[in-house]
Amino acid sequence: MAVDEAEVRDALRAVSHPVGGRSIVELGMLGPLSLRRGRVGITLLVNEADAGVREELAERVREAVGALGGVREVRVELRVVASVDDAPGRGPGEPSGGPSGPAAGPPKPRESRRPGGGGRQVPLGHEDGRANAFARPGSRTRVIGVTSGKGGVGKSSVTVNLAVALVRAGFDVGLLDADVYGFSVPAMLGIDSSPTMSSDKMVPPVAYGVRTMSIGYFVDEDQPVMWRGPMLHKALEQFLVDVDWGDPDFLLVDMPPGTGDVALSMAQYLPTSEVYVVTTPQPAAKRVAQRTAYMARKINLPLRGVIENMSWFTGADGTRYELFGRGGGEELARELGVPLLARVPLVPALREGGDTGCPVVVADPRGEAASAFGALAQAVVARGPSRIFRPELTIS
Repeated sequence: MAVDEAEVRDALRAVSHPVGGRSIVELGMLGPLSLRRGRVGITLLVNEADAGVREELAERVREAVGALGGVREVRVELRVVASVDDAPGRGPGEPSGGPSGPAAGPPKPRESRRPGGGGRQVPLGHEDGRANAFARPGSRTRVIGVTSGKGGVGKSSVTVNLAVALVRAGFDVGLLDADVYGFSVPAMLGIDSSPTMSSDKMVPPVAYGVRTMSIGYFVDEDQPVMWRGPMLHKALEQFLVDVDWGDPDFLLVDMPPGTGDVALSMAQYLPTSEVYVVTTPQPAAKRVAQRTAYMARKINLPLRGVIENMSWFTGADGTRYELFGRGGGEELARELGVPLLARVPLVPALREGGDTGCPVVVADPRGEAASAFGALAQAVVARGPSRIFRPELTIS
């Protein structure tokens, strides 16, 4: 049986600081926790006064948590607090933190408003000054949000295969799985490893040339994520600021279906995003997808195109069977005034690739589905960025 967060925290309450003997939890030294498939990641908040006991602290934590049933591996990150002032309630020579010390969880973003007091809020980065590189004027990365009106239309499989198709076309690609409640990107790419740490940033796992980040790396597959809007907002911020994405040509964002919190967060943290809507051919799916498209426009995210998935099934005799009707994608594109960029057929290899972790563009590169994704990648590239920001025009 998998260990849960409550068990880990209980075990850590029994871990005492080598100086003074107080619990590290009581002292506020416990930072973010991550649990996935028996692998536990623990962040300890320390400062210069702890320099001589850091390794002993880490070893005590590993021993306490490693003794729990269901734990396969314990990783401890020591996050250094820059000064005594950064650890409220702590005096010189005391262990970092304190009863009112740093809280576990992602840092709170700072915000500012454009000159004149109006307009959309603009992210300035983390409290410690680290910035969201994708929001900087002059960033060369095109941020592609892939969304849908409802679940079950194959949005994630479209996103994953588009990402791999862009890599095969010679581009540097990152993929952010922002579908927190229904995360599926790690399984679709066959990734069974967690992000690693380099300096103070997470290094995302790579599969088929695509760098990926997902909440699925930090929770067990059967563990539900029960977060309200503010937690989703902070998670998206942390995945942008605390991850070493490099300098990709494209950052694809697999958005949750519908018109919820993540879309609103994208408008703030990724103001240069462009949105592509996935639908299926039947009119009912088209009507639901239309609402998502209208929301994107209301929050000032440019809508760039429609992708129709499950357009037909080709039988053994070569006959095309339109199992879900026809024309929904074309009609939606016409009503929205954007192009229909691709019609992706329903093929067994597409479904199988999602289950086995081998995308169809890899498993069957000459098949009709892979060809559709290759054409989609070319169409996205040909569209060019929706907005071009010139750093010399930035208001300081």
